[in-house]
Amino acid sequence: MSDHTPYSHPFRRAALAQRKPTRFDLAPGAAERAAIATDLGLLDLPAVRLRGEIRPVGRSDFVLEADLEAQVVQACIVTLAPVPGLVKERVVRRYLADWQAPEGEEAEMPEDDTTEPLPEVIDAGAVLTEALALALPLYPRAEGAVFEGFVKGAEGSDALTDEKIKPFSGLADLLKKKPE
Repeated sequence: MSDHTPYSHPFRRAALAQRKPTRFDLAPGAAERAAIATDLGLLDLPAVRLRGEIRPVGRSDFVLEADLEAQVVQACIVTLAPVPGLVKERVVRRYLADWQAPEGEEAEMPEDDTTEPLPEVIDAGAVLTEALALALPLYPRAEGAVFEGFVKGAEGSDALTDEKIKPFSGLADLLKKKPE
């Protein structure tokens, strides 16, 4: 995914209600769906919808909770044929005013990856695109598509063998040899 946002639906933090949820129902039009599809490398995005709310939590934090539904068409990883799919995901983002990034070279990522610093603008459109990107099948495969397990090389080149494909396969034998 690129750094730009192909679809934006911003909510300014200062304009969000402090005592009740701000509801939204996003269903991008054809041009926006085409931009999202291009950004995510999809063949088509016939439908996508993010429906939910941003609600205040405590004195200064917010939570976005929504349901993402999308009809997607991806290219098969074997044949490149169109593979239609349906995405249904629950999306949760917690925006904390006092969020602190992990520090140090060996800082571990927090177990709760839904937590982010509270921005001036919560962009539900960017959340839609990001959530869809994360929910897409990694290796879409057309029905009946089978990878035969070989790649044709240039004329006159040696055939690929398991030994050539696994460059460290002889390492165990080398480790068994005693130094002289």
